[in-house]
Amino acid sequence: MDTNAYVIFLVVGALMVVVDGQIIYHSGKRYLEHSAGDARAESSMTRLIAVLFHLVVLGALALLSTVPFPGGSSLPSVIGRLGVMLLVIGIAHAIAIAALARMREEQAVDDYRGRVSMDPRLNEPTVQPVPGQEGRRPHVSPGLESPE
Repeated sequence: MDTNAYVIFLVVGALMVVVDGQIIYHSGKRYLEHSAGDARAESSMTRLIAVLFHLVVLGALALLSTVPFPGGSSLPSVIGRLGVMLLVIGIAHAIAIAALARMREEQAVDDYRGRVSMDPRLNEPTVQPVPGQEGRRPHVSPGLESPE
């Protein structure tokens, strides 16, 4: 691959990575804002995921630029490398989205636990003990299988 094709590949690849990384950052921030939680922490986590995405995919771009690629002339070689780079970006994008989804799921679980612990009706026993039994959890009679 000649120098012009090499530079074109690096510039176009870096541009694709930066654009997709910014989409992940801004969309991820909005995605996590709609869940309950600390907005500053959510923004920080989204920024960390976006930075990790940029570093990993730009590293893959640098490595891909040094690997010999079939395609003799410069245009098919650049197109082939860009195709592989798009696949790498797609895989990295899916991993970043999975990480954001997991964070949102954890926030939803924490929010639910917080609401449950604050609701006094949910702390009462579901079954009322029979007269003479002490405590919140009444004892259950033994099953038919037990010889007692």
